Amino acid sequence: MHKVNPGETIGFGLIGTGMIANYHAEAIRALSAEHNVSLAGVVDLDPGRAETFARRHGIPFHTHDLAALLARPDVHIVCVLTPSGAHLEPALQAIAAGRHVVIEKPLEITVARVDTILEAAQRAGVLVGAIFQARFSTGARALKAALDAGRFGRLVLCSAYVKWHRTREYYTGWKGTLALDGGGAVMNQSIHAVDLLQWFAGMPTEVFAWTTQRVHTGIEAEDTACCALKFGHGALGVLEATTAAYPGWERRIEICGELGSAAIEDDRIIRWDFREADPGDAALRAGAGSAGGSGAGAPDQISTLGHQRQLAEIILAARGQAPLTVSGRDARSTVALICGIYQSARDKVPVAL
Repeated sequence: MHKVNPGETIGFGLIGTGMIANYHAEAIRALSAEHNVSLAGVVDLDPGRAETFARRHGIPFHTHDLAALLARPDVHIVCVLTPSGAHLEPALQAIAAGRHVVIEKPLEITVARVDTILEAAQRAGVLVGAIFQARFSTGARALKAALDAGRFGRLVLCSAYVKWHRTREYYTGWKGTLALDGGGAVMNQSIHAVDLLQWFAGMPTEVFAWTTQRVHTGIEAEDTACCALKFGHGALGVLEATTAAYPGWERRIEICGELGSAAIEDDRIIRWDFREADPGDAALRAGAGSAGGSGAGAPDQISTLGHQRQLAEIILAARGQAPLTVSGRDARSTVALICGIYQSARDKVPVAL
């Protein structure tokens, strides 16, 4: 493992220069002074794209050769920002080079590919973090704390709704393909809602799903899905997902129990009702949450705040100062749940998880 010495600047290397890479670059720059980190290098298969990206973000090194980036002694953590189904290969190269790895959601598009990454990282003794920045919002943290404190009592209904809009032009290149996107409205757009739901309510034990193409009929994957969920503690729920609903509404998650119920839209609490009051309830009902932006209408409308918060934690973990709260193992559960949903829709039967 490429160890970080006390006081040493942690250098980040970015693999890929697509849209999400800009969020990582901006988040790392925002953390640079407080956390003693820097953008050390970037790699893209297209040398011109790598050069343009490096110039835009003030990155001193750019290349089209991943081995060249991983050979640099000032690179301690790499962010894998390639298409979803192309995370495995660069992640394994980085792990073999002893670098900690941060991978954009999803970790990979199948459980087998996820396990390959996790097993390699365990052997090498490096960290694997998966970007699920929605877990770091004030609203989500407050809801999770209330669940952990038992304020909901027995859970009854636990559901997620992602009614988003994407234009026809969005589905170009690898978007909507099974090989590189791994799916459509569920795997790509709804994955944060799926992750939050299983973080809040636990992993469902059984799913039954339907998927279809209502508007974006030219893609391989689904643009609309509906799934019934059964949880081990007895609660039920649903997942609704689409990229075909104009103009796109905020992502909504509802957790309902015998003693209280709550709902969040994107990062903001919109309902917070409990039988037994708590001194902090009034502030939360007033709409607590971080202004993280929304990807409901377009993918470039989110804020970098969630990435900053999660990358800050990853930096502390790399220094041995804090654990990862979103480990590769956590990210595996989300991929397993989505793959179970797809299996059910494909086979037209309930699937046990």
